[in-house]
Amino acid sequence: MEGGPVKPDKTEFTECWRTSWKTPYIMRLALSAGIGGLLFGYDTGVISGALLYIRDDYETVEKHTWLQETIVSMAVAGAIVGAAFGGWINDRFGRKKSILLADILFFAGAVVMAAAVGPWMIILGRIFVGLGVGMASMTAPLYISEASPARIRGALVSANGLLITGGQFLAYLINLAFTRAPGTWRWMLGVAGVPAVVQFVLMWSLPESPRWLYSQNKIQESRDILEKIYPADEVETELAALQSSVEAEKADLKSVGDGFFAKVKSAFSNKIVRRGLCAGITVQVAQQFVGTGEEN
Repeated sequence: MEGGPVKPDKTEFTECWRTSWKTPYIMRLALSAGIGGLLFGYDTGVISGALLYIRDDYETVEKHTWLQETIVSMAVAGAIVGAAFGGWINDRFGRKKSILLADILFFAGAVVMAAAVGPWMIILGRIFVGLGVGMASMTAPLYISEASPARIRGALVSANGLLITGGQFLAYLINLAFTRAPGTWRWMLGVAGVPAVVQFVLMWSLPESPRWLYSQNKIQESRDILEKIYPADEVETELAALQSSVEAEKADLKSVGDGFFAKVKSAFSNKIVRRGLCAGITVQVAQQFVGTGEEN
């Protein structure tokens, strides 16, 4: 990534506030994409309250624990598939279109669950939502990082994580708000369609990632976006950094090969990537033992 990794700290968050105040367009890009994180958190958290009322409406769900587990876990299964294909979709069609597709999946899942006539429809809706979660979990921070200045990139990407936990908190508030309303769980699950529509509208009016555009040889379009993000005297420097980064990436891909298995083999042969992957898997497994999983 151009500009290199940036670790967020107090100074950077102060700089983030100052830069965003001077250039509101940057915050507009970050928050619009960050709604994907909000949806991620909401859809993984809302089921914990909704399931209580689903069991009341469907006797089969009440009687069969495996059916309850399926309703909850199908979002995770969908997320695995969404994340797996999300990388290819990001590279092939761009970050913006990937976010728009995730919004469509979020909205479709919310409508299907809210209109469910049986547990199977809830499961289907959870699969749609999971696909959206998988795509949003990787695309939103990627778009933010590529559409923000290097000096405040860490702070803005961290904001996406804050929106994920904010979405989980919002889910619990929505669950509380509809506990006595007619339809209970239908409202709880259906409300997720609202921020999906909001993000779709916002993203439709926003540009593609400047880095992705540059990688597609759309250099002038990339320059036009950078001119809205960076001061005039920094645009050429950022373009040079983009060129260096994209060329290095293409060189790596050429040496590795285009095949899926070739890329996986290359990733595992890289010590840094391998250690990062192991750390990520360890965190995901460990969280299941400390009460942070959505099943709780």
